[in-house]
Amino acid sequence: MTPVRTITVTGEGTAEAVPDLLTLTLAVEVRRDAAEAAYGDAGEIASAVTEALRGHGAAGLDLRTSGLNLRAELVWAENQGQKVRGYVASTTLVARVGPPSAAPAAISAAVAAGGDSLRINGIEQGFTDASAVAARAQEAAWREAEAKAARFAALAGGRLGQVLSIDQRPGHGSPVPMMAGIQRASASEGVPIEAGSVAVSTSVVVQWELDSTAPAL
Repeated sequence: MTPVRTITVTGEGTAEAVPDLLTLTLAVEVRRDAAEAAYGDAGEIASAVTEALRGHGAAGLDLRTSGLNLRAELVWAENQGQKVRGYVASTTLVARVGPPSAAPAAISAAVAAGGDSLRINGIEQGFTDASAVAARAQEAAWREAEAKAARFAALAGGRLGQVLSIDQRPGHGSPVPMMAGIQRASASEGVPIEAGSVAVSTSVVVQWELDSTAPAL
C-alpha cells in the first residue's frame, strides 16, 4: 500500500480594531501604627474608590477585588534588631470601563476618592466581545496557510488534496498604535488616553494530503 504523502504548514493572521473597553488596575495602600486601623482604613478607602468607579460606568461584573494583604512594616534599629514600625494594608481593584473615552474621568474620580492611598498599576485596552476580531484573524491565518501549502504542492509536482488535520495555536492581543486617525479620549480633567487599535493575532497548523497523481497547478 502506497503511503499517503502529506504537506503541513503554519499560517499566521492578524486583525486590528479600535478597542471599546479599557481595564484599570488600581491599588489602595494604607500605613498605620496598628494593624486594625490599617485594615479598617484600607477598606473604607477601597469602598470610596469603588463607589467613584460605579458612578462612571463600572458596576457588577465590571468590578472585582483581586488582592488583599496586611503586613507588618519592619525597620532595623541599631543594637535592637528588627522592630515593627507600623502596619500596611493593601488591596487591588480591577475595573472595566467602556468606552475608553470614559476612562480619564473615571480615573480622576478614583484618584479623588483614594487620595494619597491610591496607586494606578496599569491600563489595558481591549474588546467587550473579541470574537469578531478573532474570527478575522483566523480567516487571515487560514488564507496564508492555504496559499503556502498550494505553493509547496506545486513545487512538489502535485496539488492539495483533502485537509487531514487543523491545529489552532493560542492567539494574543497587543496594543498597536494607529498610523492615522488616532483618536484622543479626553475629559475635562485627568491624563488623556490615546485610543489606538488593538491587534489580535493567531496561528493555525494545517495538514493536507498531497495529491501527486493530478497535474501540477
